[in-house]
Amino acid sequence: MAKKAERRLVPVKLDSYKPLRDVVFDTLREAIINGTLRPGERLMEIQLAEELGVSRTPVREAIRKLEREGFVVMVPRKGAFVAGISLKDIADVFEVRAALEALTAGLAAERITDEELEELERILVRKAEIIEESDVERFLESDTTFHDTLYRASRNQRLIQILNNLQDEIQRFRAVSLAYPGRLRKTLEEHRKIVEAIAERDVERAQAMAWRHIENAENSLMEAVRGRQEIKEE
Repeated sequence: MAKKAERRLVPVKLDSYKPLRDVVFDTLREAIINGTLRPGERLMEIQLAEELGVSRTPVREAIRKLEREGFVVMVPRKGAFVAGISLKDIADVFEVRAALEALTAGLAAERITDEELEELERILVRKAEIIEESDVERFLESDTTFHDTLYRASRNQRLIQILNNLQDEIQRFRAVSLAYPGRLRKTLEEHRKIVEAIAERDVERAQAMAWRHIENAENSLMEAVRGRQEIKEE
């Protein structure tokens, strides 16, 4: 008897103010961003509908919308697949992100409050605890909180808005990068150096540490993607 495929998605919770197709879309989009649905993976309507506890219609509509937003590609006579990550995609996003994160760290060094600095320190402590538990998902959540706190400390709403617009791609890349062997501990070390520079109000060093952190994250992502053979170099 064939072994039943392992369930990875959970049934959706109906939201009173959202149409079912939007709830399914948000669920699948998040699964792609966090890596539950991996680049190159085929999206089977029947299987997804069963896992989410819905009919095939909202799944089909969600896949079409995901295609329009670039998360899914349709291959003639084969079906829908999670869009792959190209080296050019990575280079483009991280080129922009390195500059923005460096700017953010520099501004935070000038404008951060004592309360925000204490919050960053607490996040670092939580990260260390999470590493000991080898919980990548929780580390990803704390990593996002760390960067969000830095963004807020910059006191630049336009900068925050631009970074938020990149969040979907950043989150998707971050999940793959942090899964690379040894990356969790290195990320923690790099974050500590950023916080130390900010605490000392050293703008140039904060910028340099943030830039180096993003460069290292990009390198880990490149290696992880190559190793998983999810893409072909362009």
